Amino acid sequence: MSRAETADSSGTAELAASERPAPGRAAPGRAAPGRAPSPLWTLGLLRNELSTTLRRWRTIALLGVLAAVPVLVGVAVKIETSDGSSTAGGGGEGPAFIAQITNNGLFLVFTALAATLPFFLPMAVGVVAGDAIAGEANAGTLRYLLVAPAGRTRLLVTKYATTLAFCVIATLVVATSALIVGALLFPLGELTTISGTRISFGEGLGRALLIALTVAASLIGIAALGLFVSTLTNSGIAAMATTVGLLITVQILDQIPQLHAIQPYFFSHYWLSFADLMRDPVYWDDLIRNLELQALYAAVFGAAAWARFTAKDITA
Repeated sequence: MSRAETADSSGTAELAASERPAPGRAAPGRAAPGRAPSPLWTLGLLRNELSTTLRRWRTIALLGVLAAVPVLVGVAVKIETSDGSSTAGGGGEGPAFIAQITNNGLFLVFTALAATLPFFLPMAVGVVAGDAIAGEANAGTLRYLLVAPAGRTRLLVTKYATTLAFCVIATLVVATSALIVGALLFPLGELTTISGTRISFGEGLGRALLIALTVAASLIGIAALGLFVSTLTNSGIAAMATTVGLLITVQILDQIPQLHAIQPYFFSHYWLSFADLMRDPVYWDDLIRNLELQALYAAVFGAAAWARFTAKDITA
């Protein structure tokens, strides 16, 4: 880890360090006798952790890449259709929204989310989640974060809440960038849904926000998986690489026809179901299955992370 990132990690520990008991009064990770952390202290820890995460150059670079994807897609479509020709596409699923971008710039939001969801968005979340615990251990700040009155469970929940907040922020960065580029390069107005019905621009904007939130919720599973991996090692790089490696492996397995029996249990299987929000009426079946699957992954790997972290011998 670089000096800058070490400094950032130490910033997260400032709040806990300010509450550090005198030597011999409390061990790291155990609450001081008669003292319980207040809700305001917990909110302060969450705010400080989120601020530290967003200030890291690695996080800024990830958000920059995510914001650049809609720009590249929008410019490419604009150049390709500059002679009046239409963009190829069909079926209305995922990247096929690209066929509608020239008619309405709002479709760039759906296209950008579909383009980033299979890899770029979950990779960014995997990097943040994988570094959550392992990065602190590698920087030598984990012990100070566990000083009373923090506690291991409270710290783990704070780390996961920070990762979930990053899921929302990263998704909104993609959607906002796409909306701005779409408005600058293409016309805006009424939208034609996948079902062929017309809806107003205001309703389309509302559906775009709902789709962005659905995409953010689709990342809950990979966030919990990354947090669990982060509790298994003291190397932030190893945790991040393992999480991204698992992501790529699952994506590959989800494309093998012979594994169709188990593919519905992969966390990425229903990711592109958000396209059903552009139907009239909305098809809810796959959307609900996706949210249920993400909740299952969050419960299983969240519990595994808690079991591992609360029993872990903290030496860094």
